[in-house]
Amino acid sequence: MTDERLKQVSSLRRAMIRPELGAICGTILVFVFFLMIAGDSGMFAPEGIQNWTVVSAQFAIIAVGACLLMIAGEFDLSVGSMIGFAGIVIAILSVQWGWPVWLSIITAFVICVGLGALNGFLVIKTGLPSFIVTLAFLYILRGLTIWLSILTTRQTIIGGVKEVAVGDPLAFLFGGKILTGLFQWLGDIGVLQTFTRGTRMGQPVVDGIPMMVIWAIVLVIFGHWLLTKTRFGNWIFASGGDARAALYVGVPVNRVKILMFMFTAFCATVFATCQVIEFGSAAADRGLLKEFEAIICVVIGGALLTGGYGSVIGAALGALIFGVVQQGLFFAGAESSLFRVFLGTILILAVIMNTYIRRLITGER
Repeated sequence: MTDERLKQVSSLRRAMIRPELGAICGTILVFVFFLMIAGDSGMFAPEGIQNWTVVSAQFAIIAVGACLLMIAGEFDLSVGSMIGFAGIVIAILSVQWGWPVWLSIITAFVICVGLGALNGFLVIKTGLPSFIVTLAFLYILRGLTIWLSILTTRQTIIGGVKEVAVGDPLAFLFGGKILTGLFQWLGDIGVLQTFTRGTRMGQPVVDGIPMMVIWAIVLVIFGHWLLTKTRFGNWIFASGGDARAALYVGVPVNRVKILMFMFTAFCATVFATCQVIEFGSAAADRGLLKEFEAIICVVIGGALLTGGYGSVIGAALGALIFGVVQQGLFFAGAESSLFRVFLGTILILAVIMNTYIRRLITGER
């Protein structure tokens, strides 16, 4: 008969080594903290919830791609530059060249996913660290973005996208809102606050769920399913854990890593397209430092920097923490620069905790 104490220890150990553990604890602490200091400021009113939900969704979209890539054992530092590049491509094609917005969006996705494949191909074929290859692309894409913008418009911001996107069948998938009828009904019956004056009189303050939030939810669900429910997910873990051993047992490590670079570029383009359609403009400096924010979300979510271990749900919770903290500081009236202080502090704490978890798993001292 098995000793019941051994079962209890085993269950506790399994709980302790879950990648999401730190992110779950951090999420609870962050919500409790801001409920205490900003609960009366409107942060948790419908409009406030929408604000930090949208910000969290922005982080989550790029964090999903970064998470899968990091679990596969690689990094992509060109994500931020890819966001700016994709946005400028869409704006130039649709506003300056007169292409339909749907065709401009598809073209941007094809180009950016192709660049992601190129990143992966160079990493595989040259044997260089992905840190170096994608750092090079960070500068290449940022410079190319600025050059293309100035070449076509003599400025680094291109407007007019919102006007040409009216009625476009694909633009709604990135810049529209869903359940607007439900939110209007909730406003009519007094559940949601409505505007009492101006052109929007009678309309609810929160009039729907932005598509950026929907994209974040879809990508998180897809990433979690891919990682935990499919054979390809096992290949991702194996490629990042021990690529040589994975090759010996038939895992197509090179193909897995290239596909993960492509998926990371896809997520960055989703982010860029949502921003361009929402704001109605593209700017060459968009996406600045987003690559590091995505990596921090993933690390908070429990992923190891060495690869082979992590969780998409954890990365999504890391994104939620970021969104709540960024908006919470605003609602609390704190200096916005403190957000960067938080990023650095939480990164150090997450790495320390993840190192401790790795030692629990491997038995290292």
